[in-house]
Amino acid sequence: MSILCIETAIKIEELKKRAKNQFSDRLLKAVVDVEKGVMAIGGAMHCDEESVLLEKGSSQWNLWGINIYPEKRGEEFIEYDSMINLRPSQGNYSRSVDDPQIREKITQIVWNLVDQS
Repeated sequence: MSILCIETAIKIEELKKRAKNQFSDRLLKAVVDVEKGVMAIGGAMHCDEESVLLEKGSSQWNLWGINIYPEKRGEEFIEYDSMINLRPSQGNYSRSVDDPQIREKITQIVWNLVDQS
């Protein structure tokens, strides 16, 4: 399945369908651009989605990798874990997203882009 750049809301059912085709319905890898308010999904690795967003003009500084669990709700829906998040130059020394403000931006963008109805 190809990488999809999401700029407007996508139905949760589409995420579930893509997850089934990729990781046995458990999760979807995603990269969020916290400046542009968009995300890419569908790569085998976060770096695949990151590359697509970079080609579309995103800045590396603003890209953060997450996992989305379409069958879960609340805080379990998003997991902030990706190798692309290791950024000592930005003060991020783990695979998570350490800055609470960036985490909040990511959360808001994901909830704006995923139609739960």
